[in-house]
Amino acid sequence: MDCMQQTTHIGGIFNGHCQLKFVNFEAQENTVSHETQGLSKTHLVVRRGKPFKITLVFDGRVLNPPSESLMLEVRLGSLSERIPVQFCKNPSHSQAWSAIIAQENIHFQSVTIHVCSPVLSSVGLYHLLLHIKDSQIRVNYALGHFALLFNPWLKDDPVFMPLDVHIQEYVKSDYGLIYMGTHLNVCKRPWSFGQYEPGVLEACLQLLQVSPQHLSDKHLDYVLRSDPVYISRVICAMVNCNDDMGILEGRWQGSYKSGTKPTEWSNSADILNLWVSSQCSPVRYGQCWVFASVLCTVMRVLGIPSRVVTVFNAAHDSDSNVKITEFYTSRGEKLGVSKDSIWNFHVWVECWMRRPDLGTEFDGWQVVDPTPQEKSAGVFCCGPCPVAAIQRRYLGTPYDAPFIYASVDADVVRLIVRDGVVVGRTVDTECVGQQIYTKSVDSDRPENLTHKYKGMKKISQSTVRRGQRSAVTRQGEVRPRTQLGHSRETLSTLEVSLSIDRVPVLGESIRISVKVTNHSNRPRILRENISAQLKEFNRSPQESFWTVHREVHIKPCEALLLHHSIPQFEYASVLAGDDIVNVAVVMKDVKTKERVLAAQEFNISPPKIHIEVEGGDFIQTNQEHTAFVSFTNQFTECLIGAVLTVEAPGLVPAKQETRLVLLEPGKKMDIKVSIKATSPGTKLLMATFSHNYSPCVVSRCFRRVSVTTA
Repeated sequence: MDCMQQTTHIGGIFNGHCQLKFVNFEAQENTVSHETQGLSKTHLVVRRGKPFKITLVFDGRVLNPPSESLMLEVRLGSLSERIPVQFCKNPSHSQAWSAIIAQENIHFQSVTIHVCSPVLSSVGLYHLLLHIKDSQIRVNYALGHFALLFNPWLKDDPVFMPLDVHIQEYVKSDYGLIYMGTHLNVCKRPWSFGQYEPGVLEACLQLLQVSPQHLSDKHLDYVLRSDPVYISRVICAMVNCNDDMGILEGRWQGSYKSGTKPTEWSNSADILNLWVSSQCSPVRYGQCWVFASVLCTVMRVLGIPSRVVTVFNAAHDSDSNVKITEFYTSRGEKLGVSKDSIWNFHVWVECWMRRPDLGTEFDGWQVVDPTPQEKSAGVFCCGPCPVAAIQRRYLGTPYDAPFIYASVDADVVRLIVRDGVVVGRTVDTECVGQQIYTKSVDSDRPENLTHKYKGMKKISQSTVRRGQRSAVTRQGEVRPRTQLGHSRETLSTLEVSLSIDRVPVLGESIRISVKVTNHSNRPRILRENISAQLKEFNRSPQESFWTVHREVHIKPCEALLLHHSIPQFEYASVLAGDDIVNVAVVMKDVKTKERVLAAQEFNISPPKIHIEVEGGDFIQTNQEHTAFVSFTNQFTECLIGAVLTVEAPGLVPAKQETRLVLLEPGKKMDIKVSIKATSPGTKLLMATFSHNYSPCVVSRCFRRVSVTTA
C-alpha cells in the first residue's frame, strides 16, 4: 500500500488550529514488524496486541500539546473505541486500546503515534479517525482503514504457536501438498494457497461481511470475531454455499461443463477472486480437497495456523452408530445400496487454537471440515473439534466429535447377500482411518498423524464380554467396544485375504494375489468368485469390468496362494489417471455353503509428464522464462488423438496445448511455454495428457515455481 495517504476533513472549523495534511501508515516498517508483508496493496495489515505506528504530517505548524489534544478513534461496524493520545515513553499493557507519542517522535511538522490494540480484539477491517481538540473546538479527520488479524506470535493470543518454524509453515507459507489416491498408493499434488495474491485478503474480509451471522446481527458478529472458535465455524460454513453466499458449490458426479472440474483447480486465489468478481455467487465446482484448501487459505490470511489433512479410508457414518455397512453379492461385486460410505480419501483442515470453553487438555489442533456432508446445529459445517478429543474418544466434545470419530475409527461390517438374504458376514476394525497425512514442516515428505487420532487401541475381543457395545461416560468418553461379528458367532475355519502384488502402473498388467487358508482337518472344494470394479474416490463402484469364477481344491490345514492378472487391454477403455479399482473375492465352501469375503481398493499410477523450467524453479517478477513440457508414450500401442496441455495461473495468461493425430510407442510429444510472473509467491505449472481411447485425463503433473520480487 502507499505509505502516504491524503486525509479527509470530516468536521469542525480550523480557526487557527493545526491542520492535518497527510497520514503516513509506515507500511514498510509495520508490515515487516507484524509479519504481514505482501498481504495487501490496498490496506495496512497489522496483528492484534502488537503496536504499530502512524505518522501525522501537518500543514504549517505542528501540534501544541499544552493547548491541543489528539484522540484516535477506531471503528469496526457498530463497535467504536476512542483512544486518547498520550505523551509518554512506554505504552501500557492494559486490555484497552492505547496510543502513545514519545518525545523523540515530535518533529517540526509531524508526530509519530504508536497504536496498540488489545490482544483479544475482533478481527476485521477497521476505520481510523483523528480528532484534534482544544478547549473550544474539535476538528475531525478520516485517516483511512487498516486490517487487524490474529497474532500467532503473541503468547496471550488464543492462536499462539510456540515455535516460529511452525508459524512459518502453517501461517506464512503459501504452498502446500494435498495427499490423494489410496493408502496403498499415496499420490500428492501441490496447492498454492495464494494468500499474497492481489485481492485475496480483501476476499477473506468480504467473506466475513456476507456471512449469515453478520447479516442477521452485525453488532454481535463484530463482538464475537475476537474468538478463533467462532471465526472457524463461520468460515467453515461459508466455504461451501449450501446455506449462504458461500464460495464453492460442490459436485461429485455428472457433467462439469457449467464450471471447472475440481481436479483442474490448483490454487485458492483464482477461486476467491472469481467469487468476489461474481458478486459472491458460488464458484463451480469443488470437492473435499478444494473446499479444505480454500478454508486453509482463509484461515492463514486471518492469522490462524492451519494445515490440510488427508484421511485415507474415511468413513461417512450416516446413522451415528460408528459402523459402516457394506453389501456384496456372492460373486464378489460391491453393491451401492448402503447409506454409509467410505471415501478412499477425505481432506479436511486442522486449525491451531486454545479452547478455553473446554479446558487446556483440548488446546492445539482442531478438525474443521468445510465439505458439506452433514449439518451441525442446522448448518453445513463441521468443527472445530479437538484432535485430542477424537484420540481419547470423548464424543460429547463440541463440535461434531461423533461424526469425526467415525470418519477415522468406525468398524466396517461387510455383508454377503444372495436373493435378499445375508449369507456371509465379516468385520474389519482396521480399515477406516488407515493413514492420516499432512505435509511435514519445511519438507515435501508426509507427516503421519494417525497416532494423533487413534492413539488408544481397541481392546481385543477376548477381554470383552459378549454383546458389549459402545457407551459414553458422563464426561463423554467412549469405552472400548468389541470386534463386532465374532461375539455371537463361531470363528470361521476358512480364511481369505487379498493383496495387490505391487503398485500398478497404467499400461501394465494388474497383479492380484488371493491367500486361502483351510483351518479345518478336512479337504474342501471351494468356489472362487473375484470381481474388479471401477469407482471414484467417494462413490460406490460401477459394474464389473473383469471377473473370474473357478473351482479351487484345498487340503486340510493348507494355505494356498492364488495369482490373478488383469491385462492392460481389459481395463484400458475404462480406467484413467484418477480412477480407483475395487477388487473383492468371495470364497464359498461348496459343501457347507460357508462364504468368506476379502476386499481391497487401489489406484493406478499414471504415466509421467516431465516439466522443466529454464534456469530453475526460482524466478523473479516481470522476467520471462521458458518451461519445457514433454510426454513419452510408454504404452505398447499407438495413441490416437494425443493432447498435451499446460496452464499456470499467474505465469501463463491462457491454457496452451499441442495435439498429435498419432503418438507411436516410444515417441515423445512436447510443448514450449513462455512464463512471466507479475506478483511474488508460489505459482504452479500444471500439465495434463489425454487421448481418444481414454474417457478422461490419463496423466497430470505439477511443477512448483517460487517467485520473488525483482
